[in-house]
Amino acid sequence: MDDAERNWLARTAEEPLEPELAICDPHHHLWDFPTDRYLLDELRGDTGAGHNVVSTVFVECTSAYRSRGPEELRPVGETEFVAAAAAESERRAGAEIKGIVSFADLSLGEAVRPVLEAHVEAGQGRFRGIRHATAWDRGPGVRVAHTAPPPGLMGEPGFQEGVAELGRLGLSFDAWLYHPQLVELANLARVCPDVRIVLDHLGAPLGLGPYAGHRDEVLAAWRSGMEAVAACPNVVLKVGGIGLPLYGFEWHKNDKPPTSEELAVTWGPEIRWCIELFGPERAMFESNFPVDRKSTSYVVLWNAFKRIAAGASPAEKADLFHDSAARAYRLK
Repeated sequence: MDDAERNWLARTAEEPLEPELAICDPHHHLWDFPTDRYLLDELRGDTGAGHNVVSTVFVECTSAYRSRGPEELRPVGETEFVAAAAAESERRAGAEIKGIVSFADLSLGEAVRPVLEAHVEAGQGRFRGIRHATAWDRGPGVRVAHTAPPPGLMGEPGFQEGVAELGRLGLSFDAWLYHPQLVELANLARVCPDVRIVLDHLGAPLGLGPYAGHRDEVLAAWRSGMEAVAACPNVVLKVGGIGLPLYGFEWHKNDKPPTSEELAVTWGPEIRWCIELFGPERAMFESNFPVDRKSTSYVVLWNAFKRIAAGASPAEKADLFHDSAARAYRLK
C-alpha cells in the first residue's frame, strides 16, 4: 500500500465496534507482486488493528508458483509459501493462519488426485481445499477469472470428477463465479453432494459492463440463483467482497472511502436476505483483503458487518463471525 492509498483510507478512520467479538477471517490473500506487497506483516497490521481476529484462511491468488517441474504441480508452490507464513503466524501473537485454499486444475478429473495429495503434504496440516475460479461472462467489460475458464466449465464431466476427488480426500471447493452462473453451481452441488462447497463473495451480483445501471434486474436474477444454491445443503456462503468495483460501486473514485454506516446501508438488505436464506450456520463474513482495500479499510469493513448483524443473537453472531468458517474449513 502506497502513501496515497494509506492517506485516502485514513480519511474514514473509525474505532472498532464490539472489539471483543471473536472473528475468523475466512478469505484473504498473501502476495509479493511488483506493484503491491501483502505478506504476513501487512496482514498482521490489518488483523491487529482493533478487531478480535483470532484466525484466518488464505485463499489462492497465484502467489509463489513453482517455476519448474510438471505444470499441474506448479501451484503447490503457493501452498508451500503460505504454509511457511502460517508457521510463522503460529509463533507470533495475534491471528493465526489456520487454513490454506490453493489452486489445482480440477478439469484434470481423477488425474488431479496426485496434485491434491501434494498440496496436502505441502500444507503441513493446514491445507483445506481448492479454489478453481470459473468466473466467466460474455458481456463486454466483464473480465474472465485469472484461471481463464471456458464457459460452462462447472458442467463438464471432467471438472465434476475433479470436484468429486476433493470430496474423496475430505477437501472443500471454493467457488468464484458471477451471478449468471449460480444455477450452474447449484447443478454442480447436486452432482457432488458429498463435497463441501464454499461460495465466495455473495455470488457476485455484477454491476459493470452490460449490467451497469440495471441493479434491480441484476438482483432479481441473483436472488433466483441464490435460492437454487441455498437449496443445496452442502453449500455455505462467504458474505463479503462488497468492496469489489465489479459490483458497480465506485467508492475508490470518491474523495474519501465510505463509512461503515454507508456500507451497511448500501449492502445491509441484500446481506441480511442472504443470511436468512442460508441461515447463520451456513454463512460467514469475510474480508477479501487486500482486494477490498481498494474501497475500504479493514476496521471499517468489519464495523460494517457488525452494523449489519446488529440484530442477531449472540449465538448467531458467533456463527457469522467465527464458527461457520471454523466448521466449513475444519479448523482446529
